[in-house]
Amino acid sequence: MASSSYSNSPCAACKFLRRKCLPECVFAPYFPPEEPHKFINVHRVFGASNVSKILNEILPHQREDAVNSLAYEAEARLKDPVYGSVRVISVLQRQILMLQKELEATNADLMRYTSNEHSAHAIPSMDGSSIIDHHQQYYQHGGWANFGNQNIGMSSDYYNDEGDGPCESGNGSM
Repeated sequence: MASSSYSNSPCAACKFLRRKCLPECVFAPYFPPEEPHKFINVHRVFGASNVSKILNEILPHQREDAVNSLAYEAEARLKDPVYGSVRVISVLQRQILMLQKELEATNADLMRYTSNEHSAHAIPSMDGSSIIDHHQQYYQHGGWANFGNQNIGMSSDYYNDEGDGPCESGNGSM
């Protein structure tokens, strides 16, 4: 919040309107001479008289936020005369909805994963140990191929003679 009312240079508003910048100028704290485009945009969209009325009607501690909002809306309105900042708001709202859906899907996946992990602790394997124990051994030893000469996976009698499905004979069926 720069105040040009006490310096030699008039504020951007007074300079643009070609009037003397007085010490009580309502525009001076919010439209410094270094940012003339800020006032020009606000003036084009809202008019200096309306901006002055707005600033005089609100509390002093709210004025800076009001000017920043007016400047943002004016810039958006000049870039997109039909929708202004509404287009940006709707794009952001759509992004929020997409991200919320993605978060819900991720949370659902996480819940499925954790419930499967908990149920895997309770599922015993054929030799009495849990499946998690086998997975831990698998990763500790670099996979089934490097697990030594133990055959922890499915036995060969599980598959039929063609090797393409469960055996119907009952030896090794699950």
